[in-house]
Amino acid sequence: MKLMIGFAIIIMGVGIWGLLTRRNLIKIVLSLSIAETGLQVLMISIGYIKGRTAPILDSVVGITDAVHKVVDPVPQALVLTAIVIGVAVDALMLSYVIRLFAKKKSLDISDYRDMKW
Repeated sequence: MKLMIGFAIIIMGVGIWGLLTRRNLIKIVLSLSIAETGLQVLMISIGYIKGRTAPILDSVVGITDAVHKVVDPVPQALVLTAIVIGVAVDALMLSYVIRLFAKKKSLDISDYRDMKW
């Protein structure tokens, strides 16, 4: 578990580093997506409890034993929601990048100093 938390923090760090150091708009969008992925891995690894099973009630796990045998499903639901929202945000940002490129013919962020397109 500690290994996964460390891995998630490294992924988030790589994404934030790319977000702060890159000047290409597509690389900035990709870096933000990498940072989001690191956050999602961190949320899943924090919600994981060793020795427990998936939150599915069936013949193996009864209702009375569910509290002691299953993992909390809320972090998993939050990560699924975060994935969907992240994909939508990435698509919106990439559509903005396409529009900006069509207008200025450049992907360098320093070329966009004016406030109007």
